[in-house]
Amino acid sequence: MQRLTRFVFLSLLLAAPLPALAKTDSIVLGMGCFWGAEKRMAAVPGVVDVESGYAGGDNPRVGYQDVLDLEKRIRQGRSDERNHAEVVKVRFDPDQVSLDTVLIAFWENHNPTQGDRQGNDVGSNYRSAVYYNSPAQRALAVGTRDSYQRALTAAGYGPVTTEIAPLRNYNRAERYHQDYLKKNPDGYCGLGGTKVAYPGQPQQVEPTALEAADLSRERQLIVFEAEDCPFCQLFHEEVLDGWSSEVPIVATFATKPPQRWTLEKALFATPTIVLFEDGREVSRFTGYNGERERFWQWLGYRILTPEQRRIAFEQGTERPFTGSHLDEKRPGAFVDPITGAPIFRTDAKFDSGTGWPSFFQPIEGSVTLHEDSSHGMRRTEVRSASSGIHLGHIFDDGPPPTGERYCINGNVLVFVPD
Repeated sequence: MQRLTRFVFLSLLLAAPLPALAKTDSIVLGMGCFWGAEKRMAAVPGVVDVESGYAGGDNPRVGYQDVLDLEKRIRQGRSDERNHAEVVKVRFDPDQVSLDTVLIAFWENHNPTQGDRQGNDVGSNYRSAVYYNSPAQRALAVGTRDSYQRALTAAGYGPVTTEIAPLRNYNRAERYHQDYLKKNPDGYCGLGGTKVAYPGQPQQVEPTALEAADLSRERQLIVFEAEDCPFCQLFHEEVLDGWSSEVPIVATFATKPPQRWTLEKALFATPTIVLFEDGREVSRFTGYNGERERFWQWLGYRILTPEQRRIAFEQGTERPFTGSHLDEKRPGAFVDPITGAPIFRTDAKFDSGTGWPSFFQPIEGSVTLHEDSSHGMRRTEVRSASSGIHLGHIFDDGPPPTGERYCINGNVLVFVPD
């Protein structure tokens, strides 16, 4: 009887109608690198899934490396094949969001006037594209493009270069590309399109650019960042909040430089730290994910002299009795020439007679020690904890109370009197 009851129950369960699956539609969009495109389109209410892939090329089956290899051959003039674009397949619920709204988000979240590029990513595989699956989708793509073109033209932009074509040869991207920025929160934060609103949509307010009069025209660092950007926050925590370098720095949400200052190329990720000299960009550091030492090395190569760079980055040594600060006795601190972090104080300095500034004790936490077996010797190298640059070596023939001698290259120290 019990077995019969179970049989009847299972029969009724299997006979019951299954709940209807949500009716969805999809469209394939190219917005440059599919990592950022996936993140932006997934944020549209009513979008139920976004998948990274490749589409629009001649080959039926491709992967990431295939796309890169073909693009290289195209640029070298060794192929006339049509390459795939990095795309996202956007699946949405028409009862919750219209295709018009999806396309408006597409237009506003990238720059559709750049041809075979998007930001700093250059190549036909980064082209702007709409690949439709029906005449109705094509009509909406063309209509919204024409509407957005009018807004772009009024804002001073050129013609839209977006390819609008039937979907062909779509390939799902490799698993590691799916939900990439969710799985890898160290990826770049995009700056977000042209800031030109689609007609009828709320105008995107561009943050006011910095005032040139408030900055140092001779040499100035500007951090271009974005709201809701964890990498910008990390840069603040690890670098900016404790800034003591002599190079002035300021952060901004604006995407344009101060008036009459010039960027060498468009910004494409945040944070981007740009070094200006005489109001002109001379170098930039793009993206940040805890590479503090690499950031300071980048800055050091721009602001240090060739002799300082040789010591700091190539473990060089100045000739004895030729460096700076050998006779400096005023109360004060000797600081890192890049970061400005204090390393030694004058009251820990002594005359060793060696020809290099010598100290019996650093400021706590200011240096790191490393084994050095170069030049056939076994020594202990001293580096700055804040920037990682080479300072000198430590020996055990110093005076009390430590008995240590920090033999330091004076040219990679800056003295700041009390």
